[in-house]
Amino acid sequence: MAETPAPAALPATPPLWRRIWLPVVVFALLALVPFVWSERFILGLVSRAMIMAIGALSLDLILGYGALVSFGHAAFLGIGAYAVAILFSHDIVDASIAFPVAILAGALFALVTGAISLKTRGVYFIMITLAFGQMAYFTATSLSAYGGDDGLRMFHRSEVFGTRILANDTAFYFVVLGTLVLCFLLLKAIVGSRFGRVLRGAKENERRMRALGFDPFRYRLAAYVIAGAVCALSGALFANLGMFVAPAYMTWQRSGEFIAMVVLGGMGTLIGPIIGGIGVTLVEEWLAALTQHWKVIFGPMVILVAIFARGGVVKLLERGGGK
Repeated sequence: MAETPAPAALPATPPLWRRIWLPVVVFALLALVPFVWSERFILGLVSRAMIMAIGALSLDLILGYGALVSFGHAAFLGIGAYAVAILFSHDIVDASIAFPVAILAGALFALVTGAISLKTRGVYFIMITLAFGQMAYFTATSLSAYGGDDGLRMFHRSEVFGTRILANDTAFYFVVLGTLVLCFLLLKAIVGSRFGRVLRGAKENERRMRALGFDPFRYRLAAYVIAGAVCALSGALFANLGMFVAPAYMTWQRSGEFIAMVVLGGMGTLIGPIIGGIGVTLVEEWLAALTQHWKVIFGPMVILVAIFARGGVVKLLERGGGK
Protein backbone atom coordinates (compact mmCIF):
# COMPACT_ATOMS: atom_id res chain seq x y z
CA MET A 1 0.00 0.00 0.00
CA ALA A 2 1.46 3.33 -1.07
CA GLU A 3 2.23 5.80 1.65
CA THR A 4 0.27 9.04 1.77
CA PRO A 5 2.57 11.92 0.77
CA ALA A 6 3.47 14.24 3.58
CA PRO A 7 1.88 17.70 3.45
CA ALA A 8 3.99 20.45 1.98
CA ALA A 9 5.65 22.29 4.83
CA LEU A 10 5.62 26.06 4.96
CA PRO A 11 8.99 27.81 5.05
CA ALA A 12 10.65 27.86 8.45
CA THR A 13 10.46 30.99 10.56
CA PRO A 14 13.24 33.38 9.44
CA PRO A 15 16.06 33.94 11.93
CA LEU A 16 15.75 36.79 14.41
CA TRP A 17 18.46 38.89 12.75
CA ARG A 18 16.57 38.92 9.46
CA ARG A 19 13.18 39.60 11.01
CA ILE A 20 14.28 42.44 13.28
CA TRP A 21 17.90 43.51 13.20
CA LEU A 22 18.48 43.65 9.44
CA PRO A 23 15.44 45.90 8.76
CA VAL A 24 16.38 48.11 11.72
CA VAL A 25 19.94 48.53 10.41
CA VAL A 26 18.78 49.24 6.83
CA PHE A 27 16.20 51.84 7.85
CA ALA A 28 18.58 53.44 10.37
CA LEU A 29 21.26 53.85 7.70
CA LEU A 30 18.71 55.40 5.34
CA ALA A 31 17.59 57.81 8.08
CA LEU A 32 21.18 58.97 8.57
CA VAL A 33 21.76 59.85 4.91
CA PRO A 34 20.43 63.47 5.05
CA PHE A 35 22.63 64.18 8.08
CA VAL A 36 25.76 62.89 6.32
CA TRP A 37 25.11 63.99 2.73
CA SER A 38 22.81 67.00 2.43
CA GLU A 39 23.48 67.62 -1.28
CA ARG A 40 20.34 67.76 -3.38
CA PHE A 41 21.69 65.20 -5.86
CA ILE A 42 22.38 62.62 -3.14
CA LEU A 43 18.99 63.12 -1.52
CA GLY A 44 17.28 62.77 -4.90
CA LEU A 45 19.26 59.67 -5.82
CA VAL A 46 18.57 57.84 -2.56
CA SER A 47 14.92 58.95 -2.68
CA ARG A 48 14.64 57.40 -6.13
CA ALA A 49 16.30 54.23 -4.85
CA MET A 50 13.78 53.97 -2.01
CA ILE A 51 10.87 54.55 -4.38
CA MET A 52 12.13 51.72 -6.58
CA ALA A 53 12.49 49.63 -3.42
CA ILE A 54 8.77 50.17 -2.66
CA GLY A 55 7.94 48.89 -6.15
CA ALA A 56 10.22 45.86 -5.69
CA LEU A 57 8.73 45.23 -2.24
CA SER A 58 5.23 45.14 -3.72
CA LEU A 59 6.35 42.68 -6.40
CA ASP A 60 7.84 40.39 -3.74
CA LEU A 61 4.37 39.82 -2.31
CA ILE A 62 3.24 38.06 -5.49
CA LEU A 63 6.60 36.78 -6.75
CA GLY A 64 8.30 35.68 -3.54
CA TYR A 65 5.20 34.46 -1.71
CA GLY A 66 2.89 33.58 -4.59
CA ALA A 67 5.33 32.44 -7.32
CA LEU A 68 3.68 34.85 -9.80
CA VAL A 69 6.24 36.20 -12.26
CA SER A 70 4.76 39.43 -13.61
CA PHE A 71 6.35 41.27 -16.52
CA GLY A 72 3.77 44.03 -16.34
CA HIS A 73 4.37 45.26 -12.80
CA ALA A 74 5.78 48.58 -13.97
CA ALA A 75 2.33 49.44 -15.33
CA PHE A 76 1.20 50.08 -11.74
CA LEU A 77 4.14 52.45 -11.23
CA GLY A 78 3.14 54.39 -14.33
CA ILE A 79 -0.56 54.42 -13.46
CA GLY A 80 0.17 55.88 -10.03
CA ALA A 81 2.47 58.50 -11.52
CA TYR A 82 0.02 59.50 -14.25
CA ALA A 83 -2.88 59.69 -11.79
CA VAL A 84 -1.01 62.34 -9.79
CA ALA A 85 0.20 64.26 -12.86
CA ILE A 86 -3.17 64.25 -14.64
CA LEU A 87 -4.95 65.49 -11.52
CA PHE A 88 -2.24 68.15 -11.20
CA SER A 89 -2.96 69.33 -14.76
CA HIS A 90 -6.58 69.84 -13.67
CA ASP A 91 -5.51 71.89 -10.63
CA ILE A 92 -6.05 69.06 -8.13
CA VAL A 93 -2.66 69.35 -6.46
CA ASP A 94 -3.17 68.12 -2.90
CA ALA A 95 -1.61 64.78 -2.02
CA SER A 96 -4.53 63.98 0.28
CA ILE A 97 -6.62 63.60 -2.89
CA ALA A 98 -4.06 62.64 -5.53
CA PHE A 99 -2.33 59.83 -3.64
CA PRO A 100 -5.52 57.92 -2.70
CA VAL A 101 -6.69 58.26 -6.31
CA ALA A 102 -3.37 56.87 -7.51
CA ILE A 103 -3.61 53.92 -5.12
CA LEU A 104 -7.22 53.26 -6.15
CA ALA A 105 -6.33 53.44 -9.86
CA GLY A 106 -3.54 50.91 -9.39
CA ALA A 107 -5.79 48.61 -7.37
CA LEU A 108 -8.59 48.75 -9.97
CA PHE A 109 -6.21 48.02 -12.84
CA ALA A 110 -4.78 45.12 -10.83
CA LEU A 111 -8.27 43.80 -10.07
CA VAL A 112 -9.36 43.80 -13.72
CA THR A 113 -6.13 42.49 -15.22
CA GLY A 114 -5.47 40.08 -12.35
CA ALA A 115 -8.91 38.48 -12.66
CA ILE A 116 -7.93 37.54 -16.22
CA SER A 117 -4.22 36.85 -15.80
CA LEU A 118 -4.62 34.59 -12.77
CA LYS A 119 -6.76 32.19 -14.78
CA THR A 120 -3.45 31.08 -16.26
CA ARG A 121 -0.17 29.84 -14.82
CA GLY A 122 3.50 29.72 -15.72
CA VAL A 123 4.65 31.20 -19.00
CA TYR A 124 1.07 32.06 -19.98
CA PHE A 125 0.73 34.26 -16.91
CA ILE A 126 4.02 35.96 -17.80
CA MET A 127 2.86 36.67 -21.36
CA ILE A 128 -0.55 38.01 -20.31
CA THR A 129 0.92 40.36 -17.71
CA LEU A 130 3.44 41.52 -20.32
CA ALA A 131 0.58 42.19 -22.74
CA PHE A 132 -1.39 44.19 -20.17
CA GLY A 133 1.74 46.16 -19.28
CA GLN A 134 2.30 47.03 -22.94
CA MET A 135 -1.34 48.01 -23.28
CA ALA A 136 -0.89 50.50 -20.44
CA TYR A 137 2.32 51.77 -22.05
CA PHE A 138 0.75 52.38 -25.47
CA THR A 139 -2.32 53.93 -23.86
CA ALA A 140 -0.03 56.45 -22.14
CA THR A 141 1.76 57.24 -25.42
CA SER A 142 -1.61 57.93 -27.07
CA LEU A 143 -2.70 60.48 -24.45
CA SER A 144 -1.88 63.51 -26.56
CA ALA A 145 -3.82 65.77 -24.18
CA TYR A 146 -1.34 64.77 -21.47
CA GLY A 147 1.90 64.92 -23.40
CA GLY A 148 1.85 61.60 -25.26
CA ASP A 149 5.38 60.36 -25.94
CA ASP A 150 6.84 63.57 -24.51
CA GLY A 151 5.38 62.99 -21.07
CA LEU A 152 3.69 65.40 -18.69
CA ARG A 153 5.39 67.90 -16.42
CA MET A 154 4.29 69.13 -13.00
CA PHE A 155 5.20 72.69 -12.01
CA HIS A 156 5.79 71.77 -8.37
CA ARG A 157 5.36 68.85 -6.03
CA SER A 158 2.00 67.93 -4.57
CA GLU A 159 0.77 70.01 -1.68
CA VAL A 160 -0.09 68.51 1.70
CA PHE A 161 -3.26 70.08 3.07
CA GLY A 162 -2.47 73.32 1.30
CA THR A 163 1.20 73.47 2.27
CA ARG A 164 4.22 72.83 0.02
CA ILE A 165 6.23 70.90 2.57
CA LEU A 166 7.25 68.35 -0.08
CA ALA A 167 9.10 71.09 -1.96
CA ASN A 168 11.83 70.73 0.66
CA ASP A 169 14.12 67.90 -0.51
CA THR A 170 14.90 66.72 3.02
CA ALA A 171 11.21 66.66 3.99
CA PHE A 172 10.38 64.76 0.82
CA TYR A 173 13.19 62.31 1.57
CA PHE A 174 11.76 61.47 4.97
CA VAL A 175 8.24 61.16 3.52
CA VAL A 176 9.58 58.57 1.07
CA LEU A 177 11.47 56.79 3.87
CA GLY A 178 8.38 56.79 6.08
CA THR A 179 6.30 55.38 3.23
CA LEU A 180 8.87 52.64 2.66
CA VAL A 181 8.83 51.67 6.34
CA LEU A 182 5.01 51.67 6.47
CA CYS A 183 4.75 49.54 3.32
CA PHE A 184 7.29 47.10 4.75
CA LEU A 185 5.37 46.80 8.03
CA LEU A 186 2.05 46.45 6.18
CA LEU A 187 3.27 43.66 3.92
CA LYS A 188 5.07 41.99 6.81
CA ALA A 189 1.78 41.90 8.73
CA ILE A 190 -0.04 40.54 5.67
CA VAL A 191 2.55 37.82 5.08
CA GLY A 192 2.48 36.80 8.75
CA SER A 193 -1.32 36.63 8.84
CA ARG A 194 -3.61 33.75 7.92
CA PHE A 195 -3.92 35.32 4.49
CA GLY A 196 -0.16 35.11 4.01
CA ARG A 197 -0.03 31.52 5.21
CA VAL A 198 -2.68 30.51 2.69
CA LEU A 199 -0.83 32.37 -0.07
CA ARG A 200 2.41 30.54 0.76
CA GLY A 201 0.57 27.27 1.14
CA ALA A 202 -0.93 27.62 -2.35
CA LYS A 203 2.57 28.24 -3.68
CA GLU A 204 3.83 25.01 -2.10
CA ASN A 205 0.84 22.73 -2.74
CA GLU A 206 -2.24 24.20 -4.43
CA ARG A 207 -4.17 20.92 -4.49
CA ARG A 208 -3.83 20.47 -0.74
CA MET A 209 -5.02 24.04 -0.07
CA ARG A 210 -8.11 23.36 -2.16
CA ALA A 211 -8.74 20.18 -0.17
CA LEU A 212 -8.60 22.27 3.01
CA GLY A 213 -11.36 24.50 1.65
CA PHE A 214 -9.32 27.50 0.46
CA ASP A 215 -9.68 29.00 -3.00
CA PRO A 216 -6.13 29.96 -4.12
CA PHE A 217 -7.48 32.16 -6.93
CA ARG A 218 -9.19 34.54 -4.51
CA TYR A 219 -6.11 34.85 -2.32
CA ARG A 220 -3.81 35.39 -5.29
CA LEU A 221 -6.14 38.00 -6.73
CA ALA A 222 -6.25 39.84 -3.40
CA ALA A 223 -2.44 39.74 -3.21
CA TYR A 224 -2.22 40.98 -6.80
CA VAL A 225 -4.49 43.93 -6.00
CA ILE A 226 -2.50 44.81 -2.87
CA ALA A 227 0.75 44.66 -4.85
CA GLY A 228 -0.71 46.89 -7.57
CA ALA A 229 -1.93 49.45 -5.03
CA VAL A 230 1.44 49.61 -3.23
CA CYS A 231 3.33 49.93 -6.52
CA ALA A 232 0.96 52.71 -7.63
CA LEU A 233 1.82 54.53 -4.41
CA SER A 234 5.49 54.35 -5.39
CA GLY A 235 4.49 55.81 -8.76
CA ALA A 236 2.79 58.75 -7.04
CA LEU A 237 6.04 59.43 -5.17
CA PHE A 238 8.06 58.97 -8.37
CA ALA A 239 5.97 61.62 -10.13
CA ASN A 240 6.69 64.04 -7.31
CA LEU A 241 10.39 63.25 -7.23
CA GLY A 242 11.16 64.56 -10.71
CA MET A 243 7.88 66.48 -11.19
CA PHE A 244 7.54 64.65 -14.49
CA VAL A 245 5.90 61.48 -15.82
CA ALA A 246 6.41 59.62 -19.09
CA PRO A 247 5.23 56.39 -20.75
CA ALA A 248 8.76 55.02 -20.27
CA TYR A 249 7.82 54.37 -16.64
CA MET A 250 5.63 51.48 -17.85
CA THR A 251 7.98 49.59 -20.16
CA TRP A 252 8.59 45.88 -19.76
CA GLN A 253 12.27 46.70 -19.17
CA ARG A 254 11.25 48.49 -15.97
CA SER A 255 9.28 45.42 -14.94
CA GLY A 256 12.40 43.36 -15.60
CA GLU A 257 14.35 45.69 -13.32
CA PHE A 258 11.82 45.09 -10.55
CA ILE A 259 12.23 41.33 -10.96
CA ALA A 260 16.02 41.71 -10.85
CA MET A 261 15.76 43.75 -7.64
CA VAL A 262 13.62 41.08 -5.97
CA VAL A 263 15.77 38.17 -7.12
CA LEU A 264 19.09 39.81 -6.28
CA GLY A 265 17.90 41.00 -2.88
CA GLY A 266 16.17 37.77 -1.92
CA MET A 267 12.70 36.56 -2.89
CA GLY A 268 10.21 35.96 -0.14
CA THR A 269 12.08 37.99 2.48
CA LEU A 270 10.55 41.50 2.12
CA ILE A 271 13.75 43.16 3.35
CA GLY A 272 15.67 41.57 0.46
CA PRO A 273 13.80 43.48 -2.29
CA ILE A 274 14.42 46.71 -0.38
CA ILE A 275 18.15 46.01 -0.33
CA GLY A 276 17.99 44.89 -3.96
CA GLY A 277 16.00 47.93 -5.08
CA ILE A 278 18.35 50.39 -3.42
CA GLY A 279 21.47 48.47 -4.48
CA VAL A 280 20.49 48.10 -8.13
CA THR A 281 19.50 51.77 -8.43
CA LEU A 282 22.74 53.01 -6.88
CA VAL A 283 24.93 50.63 -8.91
CA GLU A 284 23.18 51.65 -12.13
CA GLU A 285 23.80 55.31 -11.33
CA TRP A 286 27.47 54.64 -10.53
CA LEU A 287 28.06 52.63 -13.71
CA ALA A 288 26.22 55.18 -15.86
CA ALA A 289 28.61 57.85 -14.57
CA LEU A 290 31.56 55.72 -15.72
CA THR A 291 30.43 54.85 -19.23
CA GLN A 292 27.43 55.10 -21.51
CA HIS A 293 27.76 51.36 -22.13
CA TRP A 294 27.16 50.60 -18.47
CA LYS A 295 24.65 47.84 -19.23
CA VAL A 296 27.48 45.74 -20.70
CA ILE A 297 29.04 45.79 -17.22
CA PHE A 298 25.81 45.55 -15.24
CA GLY A 299 24.60 42.41 -17.05
CA PRO A 300 27.57 40.19 -16.09
CA MET A 301 27.39 41.59 -12.54
CA VAL A 302 23.80 40.37 -12.25
CA ILE A 303 24.79 36.97 -13.64
CA LEU A 304 27.63 36.60 -11.15
CA VAL A 305 25.41 37.51 -8.20
CA ALA A 306 22.74 35.08 -9.41
CA ILE A 307 25.33 32.27 -9.65
CA PHE A 308 27.33 32.84 -6.48
CA ALA A 309 24.64 34.32 -4.24
CA ARG A 310 21.67 32.04 -4.84
CA GLY A 311 18.73 33.24 -2.84
CA GLY A 312 19.93 36.82 -3.04
CA VAL A 313 21.93 39.05 -0.75
CA VAL A 314 19.89 38.07 2.31
CA LYS A 315 20.56 34.36 1.82
CA LEU A 316 24.23 35.14 1.24
CA LEU A 317 24.33 36.90 4.60
CA GLU A 318 22.71 33.87 6.21
CA ARG A 319 25.29 31.50 4.76
CA GLY A 320 27.99 33.89 5.95
CA GLY A 321 27.00 33.21 9.55
CA GLY A 322 24.16 35.62 10.16
CA LYS A 323 21.80 33.02 11.64
